Amino acid sequence: MQNSGSYNDIGITGPPDWTRIRKLMLIGVFAACLVMIGDVLLGWGMHDASKPGMEGFLAAYLTVSDTRIFWSSFLGLIGIPLEGLCYFAIYRLIAPYSQKYAHLYRSGIFGYLIFAACGVHVPCLASVFFYKYMMAVSPDTAVSAAVKFGMYFLLPGMILFLIFFWLQQAAHVLAFLKGYTPYPKWCWIFCTAFGMGLTMLLKFLPETPLRNALTAGWISIGNLWMFIGLLLTMRKVEGK
Repeated sequence: MQNSGSYNDIGITGPPDWTRIRKLMLIGVFAACLVMIGDVLLGWGMHDASKPGMEGFLAAYLTVSDTRIFWSSFLGLIGIPLEGLCYFAIYRLIAPYSQKYAHLYRSGIFGYLIFAACGVHVPCLASVFFYKYMMAVSPDTAVSAAVKFGMYFLLPGMILFLIFFWLQQAAHVLAFLKGYTPYPKWCWIFCTAFGMGLTMLLKFLPETPLRNALTAGWISIGNLWMFIGLLLTMRKVEGK
């Protein structure tokens, strides 16, 4: 274990507190389920292959009701920050063993908390809402206006979110691979990014509303993969 008085460890100096870690992961499963429901509400639909580019992609959202847009936005606004707080379960696993990777991982958590919900999720729903009503009043300019809207109000938050998110994922994988957690090194696979990659393999299947809904929820499914995987393997490492 690495210890230093100059490192702000938020009070985590001893061995992992398994009771609190398990509780955080269980709450994380609940939060990820909330977000996944919201993602499915948004993503359930079919793209229009007969239309080119963004027009064909965005066509799926024309059938999304205002009620679904609202609940997708609301569930994400509640569930995503809760997911971010539950990432502190993994931080607690790393902190007693590596200050460097714990610090990097914690920075990623802060970025997730700041940008994921209000910087990405809600603006994404706002873009869908904007496109839907632009199509009703000006079909010829709806796609270009929606793309511009997304570039101004969605893209900046998405860029910042991705910087912190991939920093967090890199810290997670490297900490596990280098043995800076109580878990076996192979448990690096229980990270959000790995679950996201598995989910996106569904893109190779024929398009269906269910496939589109699940791939829209790739981050929430990745979080479920992480929390459930680490919970299921916890008993094997708890006594170490």
